[in-house]
Amino acid sequence: MASGFVHPAFAQVAATFGRMFREPRQGGGSLAVYRHGVPVVDIWDGWTERTGSDRWQADTMALCFSTTKGVVTTLLHRVMELHDLEYDERVADLWPAFGQAGKAEIRVRELLGHAAGLHRIRGLVGDPQELLDHRHMAALLAAQPSDPRRVGTAGYHALTYGWLIAGLIEAITGQDVRDTLRRELAEPLALDGLWFGAPTSDQHRVANLFPKLDFTDSTVDRLDRTLGVIPPARGLLDASMVKGFAPLVFANDGRIHTTAMPSVNGVFTARSLAKLYSALSGDGAHGDVRLFSASRLQAMGRIQYRNRDFVLGLPMRWRLGYHQAFTGLRHRPRLAFGHFGAGGSGGWADQETGVALGFVTNRMGSTTTPVGDARLLRLGGAVLKAARAA
Repeated sequence: MASGFVHPAFAQVAATFGRMFREPRQGGGSLAVYRHGVPVVDIWDGWTERTGSDRWQADTMALCFSTTKGVVTTLLHRVMELHDLEYDERVADLWPAFGQAGKAEIRVRELLGHAAGLHRIRGLVGDPQELLDHRHMAALLAAQPSDPRRVGTAGYHALTYGWLIAGLIEAITGQDVRDTLRRELAEPLALDGLWFGAPTSDQHRVANLFPKLDFTDSTVDRLDRTLGVIPPARGLLDASMVKGFAPLVFANDGRIHTTAMPSVNGVFTARSLAKLYSALSGDGAHGDVRLFSASRLQAMGRIQYRNRDFVLGLPMRWRLGYHQAFTGLRHRPRLAFGHFGAGGSGGWADQETGVALGFVTNRMGSTTTPVGDARLLRLGGAVLKAARAA
């Protein structure tokens, strides 16, 4: 049985969650929900590793893959709020190095909307250790030409997005993106787990990932040979396939926690994700902490690109760095947006019901979709159904 608390109106949410973690092979996870700024669900269950020797605790964190993009996106919006910047600013005016190779006219709006034509990671680095230096990666991308056919058209920047956004944040603030995350979001909101990577002192709280996705170099080569000739698959391979990446992520040896890799290496608690998104589900504030003006929050959630994403093959309805919040309901939440991650994690805000959700898990889901995992779809549907009935 899950530990924590749940408001009676959300009892069915807890029941749905409880069915997901019944034995060690299912791993563990935590779920948190806020409604109108008030916590209504904060539960956890399962195991932090496959042997079943350690149970999930209230403060257990998990590596959350692309859920990280929603957090670094929110951080950029916060920085732009503080510096009174607009989304039609040219990236190169804020980050001069980005203007190389013909990219001087790309706007912040396009960078946030995955429409900068810089989705390609394949072939960018020769040594996977380069991936662990976020400033090096930002500099490499700043020096690259964009794909002119793709500028202004949404195509998921699966790995490059985080380094690009971090590079912009650091250019504006002059500070390490991890310090800015702590100062502008984690500390003001008193979050118990919101890191790009995690400091050594907190790594004991990070659950082990399993099963390992064993993308060896030969596997990458095989996928390239078999799928690279198919146009719809080529964009996905370009955006996500890099030799040596999977061993860095799935080694469970802490290497992935030594850097800022803000597309994939966020280490979060569900409670922190939900509390952060709570500010986006209302008027831009959580309690006494205001992050955004009403006008900026409205801009953040406005759909920018409705085309079928040429990398994912789905109409993601990209906002400024967030995608539509998919759920298991037939009635699609029109005003819900956030970001999901491979393996099942995710966080989102729904301005219609005032709900914010965070879910983290260490079990790589068996039903993977381009927007995460079916478990999150079921949980999100249960949450919205309960909120609409309350």
